[in-house]
Amino acid sequence: MAYITIDEERCKGCGLCERSCPKQIIKISKQKTNLNGYFVAECIDKDKCIGCAFCAIMCPDVAIEVYK
Repeated sequence: MAYITIDEERCKGCGLCERSCPKQIIKISKQKTNLNGYFVAECIDKDKCIGCAFCAIMCPDVAIEVYK
């Protein structure tokens, strides 16, 4: 089963991963921030991840890793 991990300290909450996910399972948190004050991306349903890696490819901060 595929899944992703997000390095919250690298994430700047740009939303590119959220827009590129075909399964719509990545959202920018409305509560959780990192040490720099950015609202971070989070995976809301790991079971639906298909491992396409679109989110990781789009991430300009290399904050997402995909595991298959």
